[in-house]
Amino acid sequence: MSHHKIEYEDLMHRHGLRVTPQRLTILDAVCDVGGHATLGAIYRTAKLADPAISRSTIYRTLEVFCEIGLVTSAEIGEDGKVYEIVEAHPHHHLVCQVCGEIQQIPDEIMQPTFDRIKQAFGFDVETSHLVLSGTCRNCRGSISCE
Repeated sequence: MSHHKIEYEDLMHRHGLRVTPQRLTILDAVCDVGGHATLGAIYRTAKLADPAISRSTIYRTLEVFCEIGLVTSAEIGEDGKVYEIVEAHPHHHLVCQVCGEIQQIPDEIMQPTFDRIKQAFGFDVETSHLVLSGTCRNCRGSISCE
C-alpha cells in the first residue's frame, strides 16, 4: 500500500514530528519494499535513496512511525519483525511454521473473537495486526506422524 493514500504529513504534525527528508525516505522505502518489509530490506532500499542514512536511524524512525500509527510491525516467523504501512482496513496473518507461507485474514473474521474476549474478560483488544502461527493446509497434509 502506498503511504500517499494516508495523510501522513498531518499525522506526523499532530504528533509533534517534522516531516524530514530522512523520514520520507524511510516511509518511501517501507512502501517500495511492500508488505512485511524487514529492517534489512528497508535499510537496503533507503540506502539507495540516501547513502548517509544509518540502520539505527531507520530503526528509531520505524518505532516512531509505529507509535503514531503510520506503520505497524509484527513478529512473523524467522524473518523476525516486519513492517508495513497501516491500512485503512486492519488485517491479520496466518503464518505457517513449516513452509513460511503468510496468509492475510480480514479483521472482520477476528472481530467476533475480540468481541467475545471483551464480553468474557472486560478486555479491549487493541491490535490491527495480529499474527497467528500454525501449520497451513498443504504442510499439514505432508507431515507424517512417526
